[in-house]
Amino acid sequence: MAMKMQGEVELPASREIVWEKLNDPEVLKACIPGCESLEKTSDTSFQAVAKNKIGPVSATFKGRVELADLDPPNGYRIQGEGDGGIAGFAKGGARVTLAEADAGTRLIYDVEAQVGGKIAQLGARLIDGVAKKLADQFFTNFAAAVAGPAPVAAVEPPADAPQGEKKGFIGRLFGAGKADRE
Repeated sequence: MAMKMQGEVELPASREIVWEKLNDPEVLKACIPGCESLEKTSDTSFQAVAKNKIGPVSATFKGRVELADLDPPNGYRIQGEGDGGIAGFAKGGARVTLAEADAGTRLIYDVEAQVGGKIAQLGARLIDGVAKKLADQFFTNFAAAVAGPAPVAAVEPPADAPQGEKKGFIGRLFGAGKADRE
């Protein structure tokens, strides 16, 4: 069964940073739903293991991914295939294009894939729905990864807070008694 999916997402980072993260196995492993391992085997290839549930079928896919037509930091083509044992197989490719955007970078993707085996028997509507959900989850995770950690604001004590005294219930309890005794 063949399926196609297209979309775009704006990411809060420069094309160079997005390109770097798209080629970082640790970032991708953290972003890909169900990814158990992702190893870079060469400058343009990866081995992956991902476990996902599609309707009633749960499968662990082992596969490889090859990058082609590399044009840093503008995009590339991804080709891959995965074997899920008796659950079936998936193979396909995607064109990924990075373009300037107001808030950083626009990532545009155009995917063509084929699935077979038990998974294909589940029907196009279910498979398309799960594929969209997984893509949305990946891009949500990826957007967070390219944005980096949120800045932590320093917490300043109030200006009238006594310096050097214990805080919390016990500190206030004994601190109040100490002030009364002096």
